[in-house]
Amino acid sequence: MDMELVTEGLQFPEGPIAMADGSVVLVEIKRQTLTRVKPDGTQEIIAELGGGPNGAAVGPDGAVYVCNNGGFQWLDDDGLTLPHGTPDYYVSGSIQRVDLSDGSVTTVYDECDGVKLRGPNDIVFDADGGFWFTDLGKSNGDVSHVGHLLYAKPDGSMIVRAHNSMVTPNGVGLSPDGKTVHVAETTTGRLWSFGIEGPGKIAGAGGTFSAGQVMGPLPGYQLFDSLGVEADGRVCVATLVNGGITAFDPRDGSWEQYSFPDPITTNICFGGDDMRTAFVTCSATGKLYKVRWPRPGLKLNFNA
Repeated sequence: MDMELVTEGLQFPEGPIAMADGSVVLVEIKRQTLTRVKPDGTQEIIAELGGGPNGAAVGPDGAVYVCNNGGFQWLDDDGLTLPHGTPDYYVSGSIQRVDLSDGSVTTVYDECDGVKLRGPNDIVFDADGGFWFTDLGKSNGDVSHVGHLLYAKPDGSMIVRAHNSMVTPNGVGLSPDGKTVHVAETTTGRLWSFGIEGPGKIAGAGGTFSAGQVMGPLPGYQLFDSLGVEADGRVCVATLVNGGITAFDPRDGSWEQYSFPDPITTNICFGGDDMRTAFVTCSATGKLYKVRWPRPGLKLNFNA
């Protein structure tokens, strides 16, 4: 697959959003910013977010909503920037709203049912204007939290846990018909698919033995990060260690893999007139690539 380097020098990019003007809005987790990458590769900081901005999506009001994991510690390893652990300044995770017109930032949620959000990671809006998001949890090296799949409304009026016991849930996306939510678990290398029964309600009880289709793990040692969905329903999961994107077909469980030059390839989004322009974040090397994808990506709700 031919790939074009759009820009480099980013500080652990994630959460890319392909915008109508050809730019890509993304987060830089280490720099703690929401950043715009213009078509010519120049970078512009939209907002200073603090903590650890992770996933991002455009909401029904045109603002960008960010999953903030609260921050990481950082390690430089042979030219690669790697996150780990929990920093001294960590307080909690949160969902933030960024007004693109002026860069102002507000916190929409930092808790659910009186319990602080720990490490919100990825986010996707449904057609009704609510959003699903994952909370991966935090780790101090000895203890790691159980993760969650949650649902919320952007006006701050509703937040619920839909699944209460996942193992480092990371990427989240919706099927083209909006009836299924996909969740990638990082450390297990599993991709779960749950039927949606209503806002914040998935098929099954939402516990350890909930009904749900599962794909993966892949052969050998490969971990999962964030994801994007194709127009035909394939789920494209950013794959760690092996470094690339794995496209799963929920219809039969088959998969195909595309390699990228970074062991910490973290996310993919789709744009362009025919939705076949894919942008991929290669986070450990701080690069954003553009490729011509074999099939069209799914048009996201509210992302004009």
